[in-house]
Amino acid sequence: MNRLISRCALALSASAILSTHVMAADAASCQNVRMGVVNWTDVIATSAMTQVLLDGLGYKTKQTSASQQIIFAGIRDRRLDLFLGYWNPLMTQTITPFVEAKQVKVLDKPSLEDARATLAVPTYLADKGLKTFADIARFEKELGGKIYGIEPGSGANTQIKAMIAKNQFGLGKFQLVESSEAGMLAAVDRAVRRKEAVVFFGWAPHPMNINVAMTYLSGSEDALGPNEGKATVWTVTAPSYAEQCPNVHKLLTNLTFSAADESRMMQPLLEHKDAIESARQWLKDHPQDQARWLEGVTTFDGKPAATNLQLTSQ
Repeated sequence: MNRLISRCALALSASAILSTHVMAADAASCQNVRMGVVNWTDVIATSAMTQVLLDGLGYKTKQTSASQQIIFAGIRDRRLDLFLGYWNPLMTQTITPFVEAKQVKVLDKPSLEDARATLAVPTYLADKGLKTFADIARFEKELGGKIYGIEPGSGANTQIKAMIAKNQFGLGKFQLVESSEAGMLAAVDRAVRRKEAVVFFGWAPHPMNINVAMTYLSGSEDALGPNEGKATVWTVTAPSYAEQCPNVHKLLTNLTFSAADESRMMQPLLEHKDAIESARQWLKDHPQDQARWLEGVTTFDGKPAATNLQLTSQ
């Protein structure tokens, strides 16, 4: 009789363990994941990859496109849960007040370590002598006194405006042309086709590094960040998100990229292909990435993610 009771107890214990395993890894409130997305192709690509993975694991993801300031405020106000596009140091000035007030939390490791963001020119212009920040003023006439930046309010534009305001590198007479990423790239493309002079804000990862023969300028004196624009990219969440939604948080910590791979992920987007479908195709074509990103992750209802991810179109 004692042995029978013991066996029953063991069976019940095993059943309890199994039930625990198949229970949802996250609370019900975690199923709806609200992502902030800036209109940069790299952030759109990685956000789409995250959404495909989350949706394929039984979560319900919603993206909100906004400026970085609005996204950080949205996380602070609990209207957004996460953001995959904090470029350090470009956005550091913007995010610092939120971090210091403990209104947002930056993950412990970057999602991208080999990024770069600084002023650049077409290589044919570098060959003519515009190779450093100090050279820009000498080409003022050819450049039309313009530097092409990205969207208003971005950290990069703020830093470029500061250079102009201080007449740093003799740029006091220059005008910053603020535009969307697509608008800036269109202006650069026109200039390149005409072999005209143009200085623009460039970064990697981005297909521009593949599609345009371009040269990053040196001698920045840390005006756009240390180490001539070398940068890292980080994921930002609500302060208590890791404790509240550990399964989603585990996926976020797994999602690391290289600049070369991200540039390739972004190429279809510049060809006007759908970001979600492009991310889904990447996962099908790169099972090693899928396995790496899903390690230690479960579906929303607690099943192993690696064998239960659904990649079919909804």
